[in-house]
Amino acid sequence: MKEVIISTEAVNSYGTRILTDGIDLEQFKRNPILLWMHRRNYQGTAGPIGRIENLRRDGAKLIGTPVFDQNDPFAKQVESKWENGFLRMASAGLEPLEVSDDPALVLDGQTRATVTRSRLVEVSIVDMGSNDEALQLYASGQLLTLSAGEEHPNLPMLKLEKNDPAPGEEQNNKSIKQNQMKKEFLILLGLPETATEEQALASLRLLKERADQAETIQLAAVTSAVDAAIAERRILAENRDHFITLGKSAGLQNLTDTLKLMAPQQKPTEVINLKRESAPGGAAPAKEYTKLSEVPENELLTLRKDDPSKYAQLYKAEYGIECPVLKD
Repeated sequence: MKEVIISTEAVNSYGTRILTDGIDLEQFKRNPILLWMHRRNYQGTAGPIGRIENLRRDGAKLIGTPVFDQNDPFAKQVESKWENGFLRMASAGLEPLEVSDDPALVLDGQTRATVTRSRLVEVSIVDMGSNDEALQLYASGQLLTLSAGEEHPNLPMLKLEKNDPAPGEEQNNKSIKQNQMKKEFLILLGLPETATEEQALASLRLLKERADQAETIQLAAVTSAVDAAIAERRILAENRDHFITLGKSAGLQNLTDTLKLMAPQQKPTEVINLKRESAPGGAAPAKEYTKLSEVPENELLTLRKDDPSKYAQLYKAEYGIECPVLKD
């Protein structure tokens, strides 16, 4: 007796595919009928023409052995053609129980949802066909006939978005995008399209080394500019880290331009001397006085107001006692 493939997971004439692991065989095994062309009655001949034995799954295939009714003349005619190779195909009659539109289950050419769970109703010997032609589906015990594009709750059409790629096309598009990105990447590195991955990595390492060196040089220049500004009393030492961070983000040129706008802080004595230098007539800077009597009378009030510590020092040198509390 010849074994036969009853069903596979290929896309069939309904535009769907049946997952073999999801086929429920238990009910069929209790009554494993074999029909002719999925018909329970053929030209006045009632009933099955035999049964299926040794039904089993083999990977994605459902396999069994047809056994023909020796007491049925028509069944014996079919058996003769079967054993002599004139009939070679069997077909499953299945009832879909559960379907899925998961894209991961969709194959090229598939237009309907994948049948993930089904029930084997009968097996038939067929005169023509393949898994694409011979599959027969049932719905609530009735033959399921569908036209192209026709909706049915038991076997819905796949709801593909208008711009969604066809099954299998997505991977091809991904490969094209990856190749384009590779070309652009090599161009940015100044390498030819024929460059190897090792050459691209070497170029990247060199770029990183140069970037690290430039960053180190930039940081040193920024730090130097900030320290110079501190020495010139343009900024306070406690603000050093703030200005270094500013220089790293804004750049050395922007930092130096900003520091130049900051006037150096001046001591009170420097302010006094500056006032003297800018007095009418362009008077020369005053000499260093050792006692109060040496200070010109027109400078006493300014000295007392702007530099009280110096005034007190000269007072003590003049009179030998501490200067009383100064009052304006």
